[in-house]
Amino acid sequence: MAKRATTAKKIYLKPISPTKLVDGNGTEFNCPKDTQSKERVSRAFKEGDRAVKMMDKDGVLTMGTVDMKYFDESDNWYKGSPWEQLDSLKINKGNVYTKLPTEQVELMQFIADAETLKPTKLFMGGTKWKFLVRSAIRGKNVMMTGPAGCGKTMAAQTLSNSLSRPNFYFNLGATQDPRATLIGNTHFNKEDGTFFSEALFVKAIQTPNAVILLDELSRAHPEAHNILMTVLDEGQRYLRLDEADGSPTIKVAKGVTFVATANIGNEYTATRVMDRALLDRFIIVEMDTLSLEEEIELLTMLFPLVDKVHIDSVAAIVADTRKELNSEMPRLSTHVSTRSSVEMVSLIYDGFSLAEASEVTIYPLFDNAGGIDSERTFIKQIVQKYIPQDTNDDDLFNTEDVDL
Repeated sequence: MAKRATTAKKIYLKPISPTKLVDGNGTEFNCPKDTQSKERVSRAFKEGDRAVKMMDKDGVLTMGTVDMKYFDESDNWYKGSPWEQLDSLKINKGNVYTKLPTEQVELMQFIADAETLKPTKLFMGGTKWKFLVRSAIRGKNVMMTGPAGCGKTMAAQTLSNSLSRPNFYFNLGATQDPRATLIGNTHFNKEDGTFFSEALFVKAIQTPNAVILLDELSRAHPEAHNILMTVLDEGQRYLRLDEADGSPTIKVAKGVTFVATANIGNEYTATRVMDRALLDRFIIVEMDTLSLEEEIELLTMLFPLVDKVHIDSVAAIVADTRKELNSEMPRLSTHVSTRSSVEMVSLIYDGFSLAEASEVTIYPLFDNAGGIDSERTFIKQIVQKYIPQDTNDDDLFNTEDVDL
């Protein structure tokens, strides 16, 4: 009597291409090289409803095709004693994460879970937020760009709070003396004579893992750009205190992240052209303007007691200005920002009508030159669409102040 072959080792695999298979754990296998096996795997893949059964018969690897239900319901990964023939067909041998250092695995998991750190009031895409968090963890220099009032500063401040890191804020657009802000001042008094007083920025860069916000960098004095060159350069990372005795060099501490905000474009006439060498020291994270639905969601979240009709009207006015600005022949040179829409709804919450809130918040943003063809007249027309027709506001659409 012939000896019966033993088949203790077996596995069901799913074809994912004419030459490759996968088990239930996602481990991929090459098809055996013999012609018969190649034909069977290719045919099973084309049919789409066939699985491949591999067996060990007295040390010989054999295979055949079966109904896909065996892959779905039976042993679709191998967990028995070592099977050399099957192992030789493996393409990826286990989870790649096991080969990484523990610290790297933990960092990757932290970044993957970054969405949980983002507050609901910050409307920022998940990928961009994750990129921002990763950049901070890696000590990168980040430049937040986007239209005025879109949340650049809020995103930067939220970052340091979410990571529970020390944070420092410097409004570079508001200072006309960058040396005093970034380096310090030389003083004199009768008791001590001449002495040097360090700026807060010097302390900030020496604080490990600090997040340092450089707000309105595009409006900063050119000398501020020059001072920051070595501070932001990955290969240098130092600040020279040339006002102090001996001109000491201060090294930037480990883990420090610089987050700058900038308005870049023709719309921002008060901004300065930044040197390409300075821009190259940053990675760019572009903030997007909110959609109509997102604007409504944010305003409702901030002012839940304000009537929905008012919130919808404000959001619609904002959306109309953005749509107009993006048209082929825009009649507006700017749009209403989210910062302005929040201020409008806060005025409505305090008892202002929509017409009144528009008059003090929106109209001053638009030029009055040009009479009835002015931007001011056009924005009034937009607002008028959302004012109830029986309003008692006298100056709803008053063009008497327009120079004709």
